[in-house]
Amino acid sequence: MTTFRRVVESREERSFLVRAGRADNARVRLSGYDLLTGPWYTPLTFFYRETLDGAQLRASLARTLRRYPPLAGRLVRDRDGGLSALCNDAGVRFIEAVSPEPMREYGPQLRTEPVIGHLLREVSAFRVIDRDTPLLKIRLTQMRGGGSVLGVMINHSLADGANTLAFLESWSREHRGLPYPEPCHDRSLLDALGQESADPAIVDARAFVGVSRLRLLTTNIKVGLNKLATVATRFEAAELAAMKRTAQKQLTDTGSWVSTNDVLTAHIWQVLGELRARPDDAAEWLGMIIGAQSRLGAALPAEYWGNCVSNSWTRTSAAALRTRPLGRLAQDVRACLDANTADKLRDEIAFLNSYRRAGVSRHVMSVRAPDVFETAVSINNWSQFPLYRIDLGAGTPFWYEFPDLPVPTVHIAPTPAEDGGRDVYLCLAQEHAAAVRSPAWLERLHAYGTLHGKPAPVGE
Repeated sequence: MTTFRRVVESREERSFLVRAGRADNARVRLSGYDLLTGPWYTPLTFFYRETLDGAQLRASLARTLRRYPPLAGRLVRDRDGGLSALCNDAGVRFIEAVSPEPMREYGPQLRTEPVIGHLLREVSAFRVIDRDTPLLKIRLTQMRGGGSVLGVMINHSLADGANTLAFLESWSREHRGLPYPEPCHDRSLLDALGQESADPAIVDARAFVGVSRLRLLTTNIKVGLNKLATVATRFEAAELAAMKRTAQKQLTDTGSWVSTNDVLTAHIWQVLGELRARPDDAAEWLGMIIGAQSRLGAALPAEYWGNCVSNSWTRTSAAALRTRPLGRLAQDVRACLDANTADKLRDEIAFLNSYRRAGVSRHVMSVRAPDVFETAVSINNWSQFPLYRIDLGAGTPFWYEFPDLPVPTVHIAPTPAEDGGRDVYLCLAQEHAAAVRSPAWLERLHAYGTLHGKPAPVGE
């Protein structure tokens, strides 16, 4: 029996605890990839022109949780220092609120991040483990005059971006009475794939490294001290096509091929290299965040649900980055992605498992974490994710908001029309973000296309 009960009610909001109505109290032991993220929450926000029905959403969410018991559970510490999701159906927090503000025309020109705190409240990561803290929090805000904002916060230790969207798709299909696949929560299937490599090149390519407590603390403090800002801009499909044609013409090797995302990534990396204007011999690193699941093939079920994300890095000199032909730079991006072989990922899984067995998973971090602010930028490509297909009874969203991040990151997303364009979020040092908004750098960023005769807009 599905249940949800009202917890708190005020003039502006009502709070409910949504449960699936059944629990087996099983423990889902989190994998090495799960433990990398820490118990932080990933907020995603969707904007709908039509008004969503809160009661119907709670009912369909309760039904969906039957297939996602970890989300309705609680995070507990294992004896060896690892973590497990206790599937006790303790419940999901669902808040329904009313805003006195009307829905605005949000998009790249008008981001919502400065006001998003009023629509989606944070959950402290320091009060999650061994506490009665929900691992999924939903906030539905009804706007004056119609329209809804749906905020979704999933504890990152349970799912990466792809699987967060897989859950939202499942909820969407459950809500509309459509079938969807049964997710697989068995982390042991991933753990079993771990196999340390004897190839020095593969070992050297590991995306993660074990560090001392002091180095970890120093890196975290460094992250906290840096001031970042995020700007967003839209690359139209025609602009991307022109960019790709230019790159492809520069590739004379027989069979040479790069994707649209390879070319866009190379272009952004090159523009940011010019913007940072570092010395010619300085190292410039590009990190590519990749979904490991598809690269592991049939060894891992397609319905596996959990964190399964790695990354790889490529480097060049600042001078080469500024001058290298776009096509050749796109080939570097493609080679960086292709370096994530099944053998490399199996070695990485074994490495992470060894740290979990030793009880020191919290001492693992990205190999480039210490110098990411000075020499590196990472790319997180969500352009193939169904961000604009989450229909919960009132049509699909007209805008989706990605949160500002604590490290320099380029986030690539589809456009609402899913017309082959890309919305790009640039999380940069504040001085670089300010420069990107200037006409000169905006023109450089959109050198391959215009919008209404002018460079495509950049929003805050």
